[in-house]
Amino acid sequence: MSLLETLNPEQLAAVTLPRASALILAGAGSGKTKVLTARIAWLIQTGQVGPSGVLAVTFTNKAAKEMLTRISAMLPINTRSMWVGTFHGLCNRMLRAHWKEAGLPQAFQILDTQDQLSAIKRMYKVLGIDAEKFPPKQLAHFVGAAKEQGLRPKDVDAYDEYHRMMVRLYEAYEMQCQREGVVDFSELLLRSFELLGANPALRAHYQARFKYILVDEFQDTNALQYNWLKRLAGEQGCIFAVGDDDQSIYAFRGARVANMAQFELDFNVQNRIKLEQNYRSVGNVLTAANALISNNKSRLGKELWTQAGEGEPIRVYEATSDQDEAAFVIERIKKLVLEEGFSRSDIAVLYRSNAQSRVIEQGLFNAGIAYRVYGGLRFFERAEIKHALAYLRLLDNADDDNSFSRVVNFPVRGIGSRTIEQLQDTATAQGTSLFRAIVGMQGRSQASLQKFADLIDRMRFETRGMPLPELVDKVIHDSGLIAHFEKDKDGEDRVENLKELVNAAASFSVSEGYYQDTPATMLDEEKLTTPLADFLSHASLEAGDNAAAAGQDAVQLMTVHSAKGLEFHCVFVTGLEEGLFPHENSLSTSVSGSDGGAVDGVEEERRLMYVAITRAREQLYLSHAQQRMLHGQIRYHLRSRFLDELPENVLKWLTPKRAHIASQGWSGLDNQIGWGAQSIHGNRAALSYTSKAPRPYPIGTGVNHARFGDGVVVAYEGEGEEQRIQINFGAQGMKWLMLSLAKLTKS
Repeated sequence: MSLLETLNPEQLAAVTLPRASALILAGAGSGKTKVLTARIAWLIQTGQVGPSGVLAVTFTNKAAKEMLTRISAMLPINTRSMWVGTFHGLCNRMLRAHWKEAGLPQAFQILDTQDQLSAIKRMYKVLGIDAEKFPPKQLAHFVGAAKEQGLRPKDVDAYDEYHRMMVRLYEAYEMQCQREGVVDFSELLLRSFELLGANPALRAHYQARFKYILVDEFQDTNALQYNWLKRLAGEQGCIFAVGDDDQSIYAFRGARVANMAQFELDFNVQNRIKLEQNYRSVGNVLTAANALISNNKSRLGKELWTQAGEGEPIRVYEATSDQDEAAFVIERIKKLVLEEGFSRSDIAVLYRSNAQSRVIEQGLFNAGIAYRVYGGLRFFERAEIKHALAYLRLLDNADDDNSFSRVVNFPVRGIGSRTIEQLQDTATAQGTSLFRAIVGMQGRSQASLQKFADLIDRMRFETRGMPLPELVDKVIHDSGLIAHFEKDKDGEDRVENLKELVNAAASFSVSEGYYQDTPATMLDEEKLTTPLADFLSHASLEAGDNAAAAGQDAVQLMTVHSAKGLEFHCVFVTGLEEGLFPHENSLSTSVSGSDGGAVDGVEEERRLMYVAITRAREQLYLSHAQQRMLHGQIRYHLRSRFLDELPENVLKWLTPKRAHIASQGWSGLDNQIGWGAQSIHGNRAALSYTSKAPRPYPIGTGVNHARFGDGVVVAYEGEGEEQRIQINFGAQGMKWLMLSLAKLTKS
């Protein structure tokens, strides 16, 4: 079958575009990966570019591998010369090739998130910084946000004493990283961006080489990533940007959906193609998704459709409590598995906040239903693996203080914290690394440290010429890690994980095209790196990647953010209540992205709901609860506005649909209760249901109760003697009272 025969008309138009920048609006389930890979294959097959002239950017290593696999299946070519990977992966590749021009050591190492925090904590100890006043995570976030805006310490606007201190710490952190020869994830991109800016000849080389640049998930690019692409493309560049502004849900990470519109202006884009045919979901799911997202004002616009038929209606359940909601979900899952033949792994339960999962987990456990919480510790994040990688990094770069600190006394070899402090003082005084400062120590401290240094030197010497898997196997044994965990009664899994690291090294060698007997320390002339250095970079990048939950046949539990890019036959979206989904933090006019820019909070939440809906292939269940236990308190909620934005003709209410307050719509409620006033904490989540019964105290009225004091009327429910009134008593919390017994007075 021809390369182009399986494409629909819009996909075909996108794949065969002439050389010019283009924006491909690819809706959920519309085959964007197929279009990207077919575009690359078609360009190469028709002789418009060679494999080395293509650069393709993805947002996960998994997506990059899938793209390369598909291209290899389409064309009989060696894809090794192609630059296909994540922003971090591609920038790492560029910096490895031009380490000297970038001002880095040849064997620089990459800090993952945990390594970065460890590095900051070590710096705090040396500088005597109060970690409570300036939490390490806060500094890591500050540094990352600054770098993502392209700002070095000297460029950051320090407008108060706190920010002046953060800038000083940022500067000290940079100096430490440079001295140790390490870079964090944000530094990879910023250093690469600066490299291209400072070297016109190098920039011209890459602009001439990469005739075609393709970008996946363009809506998720941040400011620095977009500017890196612009610099790499140049004035004559050709960028094929594929994305979906309706699925832009990472503003809190710095993603700028506005980059899509900016791209059209900057590159004078004449080609905008919409991929609207969906190959994932039934018609009712798409009708609901289209209706929901049409409420967002700032969007480029598209309408998903399918040839799969309408399918089953979307079922909506109103629970009396979060326990009732969990019971409903679990009973439905039982029926789906036992009566309808679905696998448990075909079913996903989504929620807006991790705090919601506990009740569902407990119910699944009690029912004996296997489940997996997506997003647990991934392989390269496990402690024993990070220990092994630290030893490997020291073989590759003895000046890596972070790795040194992790394993100098693990397994325990009698090197105490006092000895480490003395070593740090010596290293600081000499302006050198911890490893090299050992020779300056004296007495018993020097002897114990020298034994560790001798161990590293001996392993480095004895592993020269070894293939990567054999090197890893020797290091995990000679370092004492295997023996340490074999002695631990609970260490069996850790030993298995360490042995799996050898398998990971073998698989990596094969995937990267190294021969089985290629020495792990031999320089690859094309990439100017060794197999060991490549493997360590791979491990760091994988640890930062949102890899999929593996595994057995189990129901999948996850936040909606984690569900992005996944699909399931049956999906439950739970907790659809005001203040929960949309989240209460979004209910002000705008929220801040990590780059400091303002983002419409409710529109971002609506895009998140759109992502949740479009994960479903066949069956979709939506649920909300009248009351729920959150953070130790029972909270009463209105159902989410998003439920009221769905067309009734695709919904099947499993419980009676109840009317909202006064049927005024959300803007009417805003005006009626003075939205954002301190008396109700600006929180729509406080509202509940009402009836048409008389209300002696209009909503928003100040009242006084003999026991609870002053409060504000929030809602009513019931009629006659059973009528209840909900009042926000501030510090006393939200209370439901029987109106006939409350003895309220106007305050």
